Amino acid sequence: MAEMVKLLMAWDIKPGHEQEYFEFIVREFAPGMMRLGMEPTDAWYTMYGEGPQILTGAIAQDMETLQRILASPEWQELKKKLFRHIRNYKEKIVKATGRFQVL
Repeated sequence: MAEMVKLLMAWDIKPGHEQEYFEFIVREFAPGMMRLGMEPTDAWYTMYGEGPQILTGAIAQDMETLQRILASPEWQELKKKLFRHIRNYKEKIVKATGRFQVL
């Protein structure tokens, strides 16, 4: 049986983009991820301290599925739109543990 994998992502919201960013995440980014076959699992907003402002994760059925999603034109378009509102993007693929995982 294939192991579930998790895409971990982290970024900072560009100053002045907060309103548009949150609208984009709710209206396009999260629904787009689900349409492509990823299930968002967690999202964390850092209000104080060091580190990325946003930490988020999404799981996929297996590595092959996730790689296919990440290579798709639809995912590339979603990321392009995301990058209009963020900076300092990082991502990492890990084996899903069912617990909170960080980059």
